[in-house]
Amino acid sequence: MKRSFVALAVALALAGTVTSCSSDTVEPAAAVEAAAPVRVGVEEFAQLVSTPGVQIIDVRTPEEFAEGHIAGAVNIPVESSDFRDRVSALDPAGTYAVYCRSGNRSQGAVETMAGAGITGIYELESGTVGWTGEGLDLVR
Repeated sequence: MKRSFVALAVALALAGTVTSCSSDTVEPAAAVEAAAPVRVGVEEFAQLVSTPGVQIIDVRTPEEFAEGHIAGAVNIPVESSDFRDRVSALDPAGTYAVYCRSGNRSQGAVETMAGAGITGIYELESGTVGWTGEGLDLVR
C-alpha cells in the first residue's frame, strides 16, 4: 500500500516536469524542488492513514482534538506559536496525512510544512466534517 502512495507522489511530481507536448523528454527529478502537498478526498485519506509509517497530524486546536480526532493522530495546532518549530523537527522524508475541521486551516499548515522541506504531504480536503460525513469515526 505504501508503495502505491510513493508511486503516486513520484508520478505527480514527474507529471509537472514534462517540457513540452511534442517532446517525450522529462527533466530530471532533481529539477523538481519540492513536491507540492496533495489534497485528497476522504476515501484516499482513509487508505493513507491505514498505511504503516504514515504520521497523521491534526492541526486543529487542542480543544477540538480532545472532542474527537482520527485514530492515531498527533495534535500540532497550526495556530500555536511553536507550529513552525514543531514542523521543522519532523523527518522531511516522512509521509504525513494532515487535516483540520473543514480543510481551511490545513492549507496553511501544509504550506508551512512544504516550506520546511517536507515533500510527502497529503491533506484531507474536507477535514473532519467530510470524514464524519462519510460515516467514519473520530476517537477521543
